[in-house]
Amino acid sequence: MNYYSLNKQAPNTSFKDAVIKGLAPDKGLYFPENITPLHDDFFKNLEHLSHTEIAFEAIKQFISPEIPEDVLKTIIAETLTFNFPVVQLDEQISTLELFHGPTMAFKDVGARFMARCLGYFNQDNTNEVTVLVATSGDTGGAVANGFLGVKGVNVVILYPSGKVSDIQEKQLTTLGKNIKALEVNGTFDDCQAMVKTAFLDESLTSKMQLTSANSINVARWLPQLFYFIFAYKQLYKKYDDIVFSVPSGNFGNICAGIMAQQLGLPVHHFIASNNENNVVTEYLKTQLYHPKPSIQTISNAMDVGNPSNFIRIQEIYKNKFETLKDNVSSFSFSDDDTREAMLELYSKYNYVADPHGAVGYLGSKAYLKNNPNAHCVFLETAHPTKFLDVVEDVIKEKQPLPEQIQSVMGKEKVSVKVNNYEDLKRYLLK
Repeated sequence: MNYYSLNKQAPNTSFKDAVIKGLAPDKGLYFPENITPLHDDFFKNLEHLSHTEIAFEAIKQFISPEIPEDVLKTIIAETLTFNFPVVQLDEQISTLELFHGPTMAFKDVGARFMARCLGYFNQDNTNEVTVLVATSGDTGGAVANGFLGVKGVNVVILYPSGKVSDIQEKQLTTLGKNIKALEVNGTFDDCQAMVKTAFLDESLTSKMQLTSANSINVARWLPQLFYFIFAYKQLYKKYDDIVFSVPSGNFGNICAGIMAQQLGLPVHHFIASNNENNVVTEYLKTQLYHPKPSIQTISNAMDVGNPSNFIRIQEIYKNKFETLKDNVSSFSFSDDDTREAMLELYSKYNYVADPHGAVGYLGSKAYLKNNPNAHCVFLETAHPTKFLDVVEDVIKEKQPLPEQIQSVMGKEKVSVKVNNYEDLKRYLLK
């Protein structure tokens, strides 16, 4: 499989080079040249397949032959070492829990998969690769954990000072070894802009090999399609019209779900559930796309004012606005809405949700008003204790800390403060 740049001004390249480069030379995101739908029988017989078998069939066309099939199967098995349960709340709404991995966030899947791909590609390489990644919350911890100790790979994580939760910060600043955390005086958009600038700075890239582990990287983004199929497997015998409500920030997760749809997953609609960072919600109303500075909210991983992956969604639907709108709805909700949803989930269903999952729940409810026959699955993308102060303040109940969270709480934060791109560049060259 070859990959092309969505800016159409760079040569096509291999999966290996797309992973190692992260971003194309023309600043474009890489996208696979072809998407071949899987046979209908695959989806009809999901109940007879294991998670690893499903994942292998779903992703092999995007990776073979550069990673041999036996190695790819091992990578998948090592990635998927935890569960992806669907919890049904009532006949209309379920939630897909994606927080059972080592850092208790949905990004564990993509980070672990990418780390193992990069480790395979770099096994005989004497040159080190530096993974440079911006995080608005959970990406940093998942990448740090996934890449910890990977031979020949250094990881540098940029995060906005004071705009991630205490637990998120601990997960990305306490591991040491090949993981370094840079605390940026700014927003996530500032962090992401610095990362993109670094990729395109020839005075930097001529001296070191940079790649990214944000969802702009195909190896981080594509494996997220797995758990949409896993959820469908748990529900398809019971419901005919399954719809996913995805809390959306950089739009990589919902885009991966749409890729599963292109592979033939019988899901005909997705809901992009936004907080007050509502660029896409407004676009679907007006057909005008206006990126804007991000707004800080209690669902901080979605505080993105210019979502990178939305261009991939447009590409999937061949840049046809009506086709996109037929397949994707979007709703935007305030912090007050989010808190009310968290309280409703707890009081009505005895379910403790994090702020991002609560936004997904609100998207489900909004969609069901006009589509009462659908069964909505909202993605619970992080464990509620990662946002302990918000959750406990809303539901007025103390929450026990899971082992994965307890293990980092007593560790000392180690970070380097940076104010601008020049600070970042000096750090990397040093």
